[in-house]
Amino acid sequence: MRGKLLATSPYVGPAPSRRQIWIHLMLYPGHTLPTAAAPILVGVGLAVHDGVFAFWPAVTAFVCSWLVHVGGVFVDVYKLLVRYPALREHPELNDAVARGWLRLPMLRLAAVAWFVIALLPGIYLYRVVGPPALLLGAIGIVAAVWYAAGWRSMAELGLADLVFFAMFGVVAVAATYYVQAVACHAAVTLPTSAFVVGIPMAAVLVNVLVIDDIRDVDFDRAKGWQTTAVRFGLHWSRREHLGFTVIGYVAPLAFAWQFGPWLLLPLVTLPPAIAAEHAVWTAPGREALFPWTPRSAFLSMIYALLVGVGLALSG
Repeated sequence: MRGKLLATSPYVGPAPSRRQIWIHLMLYPGHTLPTAAAPILVGVGLAVHDGVFAFWPAVTAFVCSWLVHVGGVFVDVYKLLVRYPALREHPELNDAVARGWLRLPMLRLAAVAWFVIALLPGIYLYRVVGPPALLLGAIGIVAAVWYAAGWRSMAELGLADLVFFAMFGVVAVAATYYVQAVACHAAVTLPTSAFVVGIPMAAVLVNVLVIDDIRDVDFDRAKGWQTTAVRFGLHWSRREHLGFTVIGYVAPLAFAWQFGPWLLLPLVTLPPAIAAEHAVWTAPGREALFPWTPRSAFLSMIYALLVGVGLALSG
């Protein structure tokens, strides 16, 4: 394969309707729900293992997480269309703006609205947890906005992979465990496992972002984003993807030593992970990688579910 992927668009056929545009943004592009759910599933599994599972705090944490995810997508799209109106990374969105179906002030208002809506279920978490709920919510919103916005955004600084890894693998899992433990009137001191058990899941999940970076390398370079693919080339970005895959499928062996053989359950997802790895290394062009973003997101959710089930059954 040549040194870079062709920066062509997969957008063909009739233009999507206004309704389809908004639905696409809310589920963009099939990975907001799975990626929001993944750390919650791990945190729930650990809570069941430790006897501090609380249904409503866990569900509320997921709802808040997903709403913040969607708000972050709207911020990302708004910044893309405002800062780089001639960059047709998502031509269906450029065309929607030209048709008047997607107005930039409305898009900005929608981004803010998603974060405000996330505060509504957050009120319940505040009643359960107290002020720490505000801190956790603020961290999530700042991370979602900072990805593409700000004087020096996360993407421009080349920190997205690292921050996503920490947010999904450590912060979100520990926060999910924490709100359940407090709801059960348990001790609020978090066990070490709350900070480490989500790490392999985060490795699998961050690969969704790595695939996006490989796929969009030419567009990211034009935007001044310092992704691994932009800074070091596609070969290093593929190595990064391979490294995260290795972490994701070697770590369960160590966890099985600590928690028991049920923690080997995530290994059943190895075949689709290998298929994703093959696609990353052999894709002939940008279009060939588009299906692998939602597939990898779904893979990370199933992986997280199996980690959670393994933890629960090991209790």
